[in-house]
Amino acid sequence: MPAPGTNQRIDPARLWSSLMAMAEVGATPKGGVKRLTLTEVDREGRQRFAGWCEAAGLTLRVDSMGNMFARRPGRDPSRPPVLFGSHLDSQPTGGKFDGALGVIAGLEVMRTLQDLNIETEAPLELVNWTDEEGSRFGHSLMGSGVWAGVYGQDATYALRDGEGVSVIEALEGIGYRGEEPAAPFPADSYFELHIEQGPILEREGMRIGIVTGGQAQVWYDAVVTGQDSHAGTTPPSTRRDALLGAARVVSLVDRLMRARGEDGRGTVGRLQVLPNSCNVIPGEVRFSVEFRHPSGEEIEALAAEFPREARTIADELGLRLELRELFRIPAQPFDPACVALVRDAAARLGLPAREIISGAGHDAIYVARRVPAAMIFTPCKDGLSHNEAESILPEEAADGCQVLFEAVLARANRAL
Repeated sequence: MPAPGTNQRIDPARLWSSLMAMAEVGATPKGGVKRLTLTEVDREGRQRFAGWCEAAGLTLRVDSMGNMFARRPGRDPSRPPVLFGSHLDSQPTGGKFDGALGVIAGLEVMRTLQDLNIETEAPLELVNWTDEEGSRFGHSLMGSGVWAGVYGQDATYALRDGEGVSVIEALEGIGYRGEEPAAPFPADSYFELHIEQGPILEREGMRIGIVTGGQAQVWYDAVVTGQDSHAGTTPPSTRRDALLGAARVVSLVDRLMRARGEDGRGTVGRLQVLPNSCNVIPGEVRFSVEFRHPSGEEIEALAAEFPREARTIADELGLRLELRELFRIPAQPFDPACVALVRDAAARLGLPAREIISGAGHDAIYVARRVPAAMIFTPCKDGLSHNEAESILPEEAADGCQVLFEAVLARANRAL
């Protein structure tokens, strides 16, 4: 039965079937996926996606960062395309829907347009961005970041994973280093459907999140250096325990986060202790630090406060602290006209919706620097993501896809 407000309906069963078919690629025993970027498993997922695109009559091209663009022509070839999509790579213990929902829902939009013989005024392009997660090379939003000019391609090519493999070697290894430059081209707009990855929509009984922008962020690599020495023979007065210093810096991250209330975010997600022996006082600890907040002013304050207080901790313990700021992302508002199309679509379909700020980083945040953009969120069970237990309902996927369909179609057919 058609959804309220439209007689042009996506196929929910086909959408769910395709999501489950993509989840077979890199499936884990606990029900999640492991599709690390630019691995053979990623190549398998890309090939499956490419086959579906070709079967839907789309023309596929790949740029020099491995970003994939599947094009459906419009009635007016002079108009710039409406872009939409997300990513297919995952965390090492990722879920079925993070990223994949946006790509496969975009494919369903294309398939539905074919089924209904709808010709849009503007061309459409479905995008699979390379390495959104950053879990292999330590650089999230990599493909969209190079495309948007946020990162230099040569420096990105030189990044290496834990095994010493570079990005360019990995791209060439799976056959996805395309000839077309990874650079902005004229585009009308960009829409991205994604699971919320948080609890707000589910908690409030909302079916759609109308995403108005992304949080500001600042990320660091930290190294605390002391002196590794014998655990049994080194008295307190002569200890230079790097792990103690790191622990106090981790506590600082938590304190600074909580001082900013429910909007604050501060995380140490990776920590390496050296020499990592049970009877040796740690001489070096390497770890990540990130802060996020909807307010750019709060992030600027944190970027001044955290390094100063962290160095004070290290000095008091006789340790050396090296802090390297990886990047600082300003708060990114989305385009009001594109956001309005998402809002209008949810209202027309009778879906309970609310405006929301994205707590996670997404490709849309970098794309929005070059192209008018908006995002659509669906709920996920218990707000859980980056976890093999990540879950959504088939009807939630269908609702999000239908909103994406409505917004893309409206944008592609707008009067100029």
